[in-house]
Amino acid sequence: MPNDITIGLVVPFATDSVPDEGLQMYPHVHFVARGVGVRSLTPDGYDAAVDGIVPAAEYLAARQADAIMVIGTSLTFYRGADFHAGLMEKVRAATGLPASTMSQAIVDGLNSLGARRIAVATAYAEEVNGRLKAFLAAHGFDVLALEGFGLFGFGEADRKSKDDIIALGTKACAAAPAAEALVISCGGLRTLDVAVPLERQHGIPVVASTQAAFWAALRLIGDSGQLAGYGRMLAQAGEVAAGAPPHAPAPIERRA
Repeated sequence: MPNDITIGLVVPFATDSVPDEGLQMYPHVHFVARGVGVRSLTPDGYDAAVDGIVPAAEYLAARQADAIMVIGTSLTFYRGADFHAGLMEKVRAATGLPASTMSQAIVDGLNSLGARRIAVATAYAEEVNGRLKAFLAAHGFDVLALEGFGLFGFGEADRKSKDDIIALGTKACAAAPAAEALVISCGGLRTLDVAVPLERQHGIPVVASTQAAFWAALRLIGDSGQLAGYGRMLAQAGEVAAGAPPHAPAPIERRA
């Protein structure tokens, strides 16, 4: 991948901060971020930020981003699959760039693994969990079990430990012995080191929001996103149809 590629991140924070897990995964990539200020893990909290997504993407395009990834799973799925699809189209139209979302990245990750029956673990409370289940069902997935931390406050997910997340994922897997993959939803959960132990314990791949989003961001620019040591999805990324998911364009050239 060329060294002068820039990936723009629309982030849910009030600040223009790049999630540190992405920097750890792909330290050679230049990321720039624009925050939209989600207030809470509730529909009202997302409503305060969702209208800022397209302007934030335009800001990043003006900073010479070559692709746009909208970070924030619940921020992008909470109004449903049709709204999500329209949002991606609006971002692409406004910026002229390849673009995707953290929610789409989860879908792409599951598709790359051929998983349809899934267990789900989230940071969210009941209402948002219900919206996630509907979003996943609209994309053809059968949610066999869903367990959440029941969080409402933005930033609370960051305080959940590796052991907390593994325990919740284990609970979801135990409730869905026929699951073909485990989804961990919420970009605020620190999940970089949980996929491998969960996969060893339960024998199914893990698709987590943050890892899926950065993997999908690289695929937008034609890179495989393949990365060893963080679970099956990232390890096999270079083996599935070279390059990007169906909605992404071919590798791009740097603009003059």
